[in-house]
Amino acid sequence: MTTSLTTTASRTHPPRIDALVRAVDRRLAQLLQPREGTPRVLHEAMRYCVLNGGKRFRPLVCLGGCEAVGGQVRQALPVACAVELIHSYSLVHDDLPAMDDADQRRGQPSCHRRFGEGAAILVGDALLTRAFEVLSANGTPNTLAILRTIGQASGTTGLIGGQVLDLRLEPRRRKSETRHLEDIARRKTAALITASVVAGGLAGGGRQRALNALRRFGERLGLAFQLKDDLHDGDGLVRAVGREAVEARARRLIDQATQELNPFGQRADVLRALAQWLART
Repeated sequence: MTTSLTTTASRTHPPRIDALVRAVDRRLAQLLQPREGTPRVLHEAMRYCVLNGGKRFRPLVCLGGCEAVGGQVRQALPVACAVELIHSYSLVHDDLPAMDDADQRRGQPSCHRRFGEGAAILVGDALLTRAFEVLSANGTPNTLAILRTIGQASGTTGLIGGQVLDLRLEPRRRKSETRHLEDIARRKTAALITASVVAGGLAGGGRQRALNALRRFGERLGLAFQLKDDLHDGDGLVRAVGREAVEARARRLIDQATQELNPFGQRADVLRALAQWLART
């Protein structure tokens, strides 16, 4: 669930990507406006955890997936923001003392350090619930398919299942440990990135062949994203197989992911730019 590749301040995206980030940030701020009946501390903490920077990588691949199939950004913007709410919830819970026990997130105190452990648990719950409220709103094409895609990636076979495996990580033989760590990476990180780009394609009205290509792109890019994070932290698969092997694997995965975009032509330029950015980090 965690990632530390870069911060908002150090992004080096092209202007087109920066414009999409601003669109996502504006909509997130709107979605997290005060609501009657919401305790003030809960509202404050939700905004604190979401509107505090970050790469917005998952929303960006969602919007890129929509454009790749010929859709408009506005069609996928609610989906992209819902994905970011889910990602933010996962970070809040990941930082808890029972998980990674992290004191900071994106250069500021983590949610449980700022608001208390009990509040942080409820903040994560509230962000997840708000995400599915946003996803279920009228106006987005293929809503049920999008809900199913993101729900599966966020649940027991995806993000949550991967976190359980991570908590129970035990010393293993090298080959077995490598497979286990990669399984965790696919669940905790790659699954939601894959779901994001596929959900974007669904919001854009993409056909099955295009959705399959986006899925393959997301699976490869999502795993490469986690490998890059391991390289940054010197953790995970880097400790298991070494930096050189992980660097080579990440490069291959990014190249393979980019090749999946060939049928889309220029419509996939946002996704290509994100793959290129990841290759440079």
